[in-house]
Amino acid sequence: MQRLLTFFLLLAFAWPALRAQDAPLPPERIRGSARLAPDLAYPTEPSRLSMFSSPSMALYKPEGEGPFPALVLMHQCGGLRNAAGNWQNLSMLEWAKAAVARGYVVLLVDAFASRSVESVCMGARNGMTFGRGTRDALLAGAHLRNLPYVDKERIAVAGYSWGAMVAVMASGQRWADALGDGFRFRAAAAFYPGCFTIRPPNSPSYEIVNGDIDRPLLVLMGGQDTETPAAECTGKLEPLKAAGAPVSLHLYPEATHCWDCRNLNNFRKVDSRGNQVVYRYDEKVLRDSEQRMFDFLDQSMPRK
Repeated sequence: MQRLLTFFLLLAFAWPALRAQDAPLPPERIRGSARLAPDLAYPTEPSRLSMFSSPSMALYKPEGEGPFPALVLMHQCGGLRNAAGNWQNLSMLEWAKAAVARGYVVLLVDAFASRSVESVCMGARNGMTFGRGTRDALLAGAHLRNLPYVDKERIAVAGYSWGAMVAVMASGQRWADALGDGFRFRAAAAFYPGCFTIRPPNSPSYEIVNGDIDRPLLVLMGGQDTETPAAECTGKLEPLKAAGAPVSLHLYPEATHCWDCRNLNNFRKVDSRGNQVVYRYDEKVLRDSEQRMFDFLDQSMPRK
């Protein structure tokens, strides 16, 4: 009996601390996480897409006056190029080309170059937190809304790995209201995101997936992905979907992380959580995921 009483007393004292740790970050904390790096300067004039284009911060548009739907593209944790200049993220350039071909204005965001960040694959660098990335995406969307050839009611975000986690967070009300200065995306697509808890050193932990998702969200996952395992996302997103959140999920059983990364085929590494990771480019999965995303965007942002 004495031991049982001691257990309940310890639990009573520990419970407030446990609840505080589990509680969502308040808006001031969310905004503070985005102030660790300055806002980006987004391009105002469209660039030309050609076989000679290289992945960089750029604005692209279809031929004509519009108004066109628009898409913000958020890259993976390795950015758009490495500092040595001997690797370029061609997958993001291909996504930009695919979107323009389907009639979208595209803002390809480079969240790293102007902040002297090469990678956040092993953790945040130079203030590049998920809060900062989420604000980058939302401000990019607001920038697109001010362009005369963009349909202001049809602006979405698509993210990949790190950028996918940003897209998931932007689809929820709390993070978007705190960071978007009044702008919200109409829809979000997330390719192979991580859905784990983020535990910054000396700061409160927080979740990528929150229970306030109120914008249509498409999540595409790989069954052989050991870097951002699909089970971590389905375990959190399926209950939200069952409760009525506008979430769509699709699993490619044989796909790995970064199935769209042609120039990272067979790349191997140990990730930040100690997992052995291999990327395998899969043309069939890429084309299917491309079709699924644009079908989803057409349904979520119908032309009036």
